[in-house]
Amino acid sequence: MSTINTSKRTIGVSFDESGRAHVLLWAPDAKQVELLLSGQDKTVSLTRGESGYWSVETRALQPGDLYYFELDGKKQLPDPASLSQPDDVHGASQALDINRFRWTDENWRHFPLKNYIIYEMHIGTFTPEGTFAAAEKKLDYLVDLGITAVEIMPVAQFPGGRNWGYDGVFPFCVQHSYGGAQGLQSFVNASHAKGLAVVLDVVFNHVGPEGNHLQEFGPYFTEKYHTPWGNAINFDDAWCDGVRRFFVENALMWFRDFHIDALRMDAVHAIKDFSPTHILGEIRQEVDLLIQQTGRKHYLIVELDLNDTRFINPVNKAGYGMDAQWIDEFHHALRVTSGQEKTGYYSDFNAVESLAKSYQDAYVYDGAFSEHRKKYFGMKTENPGEQFVVFSQNHDHVGNRMLGERTSQLVSFEMLKLLAGAVLVSPYLPMLFMGEEYGEKNPFQYFVSHIDPELAEAVRKGRKKEFEAFYMDGEAPDPLAEDTFERSKLQWGLIDQEPHKTLLQFYKELIAIRKMQQPLCVLNRREVSVEHNTEARVIVLRRQHKLQDVICLMNFSKEEQSVDVPVYASHWCKLLGSSDLRWNGLQDIPALVPGELALALPPESITLYSNKHE
Repeated sequence: MSTINTSKRTIGVSFDESGRAHVLLWAPDAKQVELLLSGQDKTVSLTRGESGYWSVETRALQPGDLYYFELDGKKQLPDPASLSQPDDVHGASQALDINRFRWTDENWRHFPLKNYIIYEMHIGTFTPEGTFAAAEKKLDYLVDLGITAVEIMPVAQFPGGRNWGYDGVFPFCVQHSYGGAQGLQSFVNASHAKGLAVVLDVVFNHVGPEGNHLQEFGPYFTEKYHTPWGNAINFDDAWCDGVRRFFVENALMWFRDFHIDALRMDAVHAIKDFSPTHILGEIRQEVDLLIQQTGRKHYLIVELDLNDTRFINPVNKAGYGMDAQWIDEFHHALRVTSGQEKTGYYSDFNAVESLAKSYQDAYVYDGAFSEHRKKYFGMKTENPGEQFVVFSQNHDHVGNRMLGERTSQLVSFEMLKLLAGAVLVSPYLPMLFMGEEYGEKNPFQYFVSHIDPELAEAVRKGRKKEFEAFYMDGEAPDPLAEDTFERSKLQWGLIDQEPHKTLLQFYKELIAIRKMQQPLCVLNRREVSVEHNTEARVIVLRRQHKLQDVICLMNFSKEEQSVDVPVYASHWCKLLGSSDLRWNGLQDIPALVPGELALALPPESITLYSNKHE
């Protein structure tokens, strides 16, 4: 039976309708807890309750006031569940009444996950201003592009003003430099008015290194496990109940108080939990209770480096109940097929063959031996297509390159069009990374703005050491330098210049075709068939729905290749040809082809034909 109140936020500071502050802090080892009102010379004592929780109801604390907690008469600390940190991660917390925001999205109806066409953005580099308010002004652009869901990289408060977001240390607090809580609420409200769903990236596998005060309040971390970023969050060790509640309430807050439509949970394979109910399963259960109460649908999407259907299977089938997962394997296979380097974990993937398998089976490794992992890896999946998110690039696979080069700097213009098509004709949920739709030239590099000089220098040295074998290609940019951040911002002026203008129109056309053609927008994996020719580097993807077929012909080679698709129709009608002159290609592909599809495919091209049955 749930002990969490899904209808309202209880952890931290909240205000009732009369303006009284309700304060709840988990500090199981403390003997005394005081609330200090910064600059007012006032203190309010909290009372210890069950399970290590301290609480008080008071009118001494008002919205806008700055405050600290003091444990056992010693160190003054910001609230671990702070909603606002106007003076950065080491400063006082600010009390907010987030229920004061005037929502106008009461008529918003969240659509099925299968209709998601996702656009991943980083608020700090999406616009020159780097704020929610500035991003709001670009929503019409996204609607015109055909996007249906905007995914925001993490916004939990981090040190300074420059960070990818994965170093956040206040999980409940929206980054102040982006516009804070009200800025995010306004952005979501405006997105809903435009018909856009909003996905928020959250990090439940670790907490950043600077300004991380959680361990001073209680056993938020455990020595039992470790992650690549330090000690694991304590989801199953002593005193884990308070930690679990903290993160469950965090998930509920984004949905209930910020009207977020879906959460993308970062690297859940790094969450260690051997409890009878995994923390993801508990989040699923509590979110389902919230959905019952509000009638609003919310989705849980995970980044997962495991081909394990337990994460995305429903709870009644012994799964954790996540709605969808990212599959990097599609990206890896697509990247290798496009001719990019086959190093590191990319070495596990065979051009064309691996991509064809991912189209058919989602997972490339579903029980086969992985040479990179040195073990048999993965399991077969029959889960529907809308449970998988695919992409040709994202923040990780761009930003974790030494120089942060986007795909537009690594392949030809013709290949850019082919990669776009390869993602958007897949039987999965497509995701674009900001700027890819017009071939942004600026890199997306790794940047931070740590305040602690020792930590800053450690990060700088670590980044250089990581890429020391690549110095023949230049030196890794300084992640602390403001220039590194500024270079990563989008250049919006490019959309009116060639070839960017044409590429943008190509993306719009592709997305419109995906939405209009039933074989493409109905994500039934049983009606997908794929053939490939490894030597010719050609893939023929067939998508079907009722009597209609869409044939997707992809030539990844640099030479013209002949194909003969033995599927008869009175005539095949061209939906799109990336090699056509209108897309700055080399030649027009026939608009109509009778009988079987027998064609000479131009190099690095994608061509779509339909038998026109509706």
